[in-house]
Amino acid sequence: MPDTLLSAIELATGDSPKSSVIWLHGLGADGNDFVPVVDELGLPPQLAVRFIFPHAPMQPVTINSGFVMRAWYDVLNQDMSFREDETGIRRSQQEIEKLITKEKDRGIGASRIVLAGFSQGGAIALQTGLRHPERLAGIMTLSCYLPLASTLAAEASAANRDVPIFMAHGTADPLIPLPLASLSREHLKQLGYQVEWHQYLMPHSVCQEEIQDIGQWLQHVLA
Repeated sequence: MPDTLLSAIELATGDSPKSSVIWLHGLGADGNDFVPVVDELGLPPQLAVRFIFPHAPMQPVTINSGFVMRAWYDVLNQDMSFREDETGIRRSQQEIEKLITKEKDRGIGASRIVLAGFSQGGAIALQTGLRHPERLAGIMTLSCYLPLASTLAAEASAANRDVPIFMAHGTADPLIPLPLASLSREHLKQLGYQVEWHQYLMPHSVCQEEIQDIGQWLQHVLA
């Protein structure tokens, strides 16, 4: 019996897409969250991109009193980098690897695939992309942090040592504070990664300036 895939929303910006963006939502949201952003990215019509917005599984979340919601992994305490749900993080990593394989089976090479995500979704994009055995087009992470940071040096894929990384964060983020994101950026830089860093005057959200920057970055890495 074949492995089941996460259910997902798909949206293509043109006929016969030549690139794919797998974009992961944050805690408690679902794949619909970032669908409206696609039209705001300003991508040229000749850049045919398939956007995949998967839905995370439903599960209890400890920090939310065990309330069941869509989550890529459990959040055990407020300091997310101190005590992490390693099992859940790695399970979601495997699920995103299946989505990458599906795109490759549809004729999209790994070098034409971007992994993206917001908050928890961004953490899983980093977890998966930096360990993927083939070079990706890029990793885009919004309002997130680097999960399982202590394991990255030993597990990092040589193929993605120079992968373009877009990291963006709000200066007034109350959920994932800017200093935590900055520490993640510095950890990546110390390991030799090239990080394109952006910060915006906003809380744990996205803003129009950020969307414009994302659109320009996608055009660059998918050119």
